[in-house]
Amino acid sequence: MADDAAADLGDDLGGAGDAPAKKGGLKGAFPALLKWILIALAAVIFIITVVFIAVKLMTGNSSSNTVVPISEEYNTQREELEWYTSLEDIRTQTSDPISSSVSVKIALGYKKDDKAASSEITQRRIEIIDYLRRYFSSKTADELKPDRENEIKIEIRDGINDNILSNSKIRSVMFTAKDVVSQ
Repeated sequence: MADDAAADLGDDLGGAGDAPAKKGGLKGAFPALLKWILIALAAVIFIITVVFIAVKLMTGNSSSNTVVPISEEYNTQREELEWYTSLEDIRTQTSDPISSSVSVKIALGYKKDDKAASSEITQRRIEIIDYLRRYFSSKTADELKPDRENEIKIEIRDGINDNILSNSKIRSVMFTAKDVVSQ
């Protein structure tokens, strides 16, 4: 009974033995929300700082960019060439049973400011014209179709470099005119 009386007394004293009552409503939620927002912000700043320092340490504090090699196929900067355009028109017949007429005007590209190449092409101009005439007369009309033009240009370039020129090389062959007329 004495315990019951003491319990009753505690209730009369305004609940001094109980925990203080929490504040209700928006006033109590705002400081707690603000506290968690600040903790999250501090955590994000800490993570960014740690990542930045780790990356700097791993790259050796170098600010230079890594150079990635680019394949020649994707290289957009092409070599500047000078063009030898003084070759006359090549006119011949194809090797078909019913031959077609071929008329071609060719320009030879060589390295810019390569005076030796220009001089050698000029000296061997007649040999180059003869080679081109023989080349086109050995082909059929089907072999000279536009879809094979790149192959033809490579064959001509390699043939001139290997068989005619000795001190210099041509880099490219271009057709300024090409007509194959069936009869």
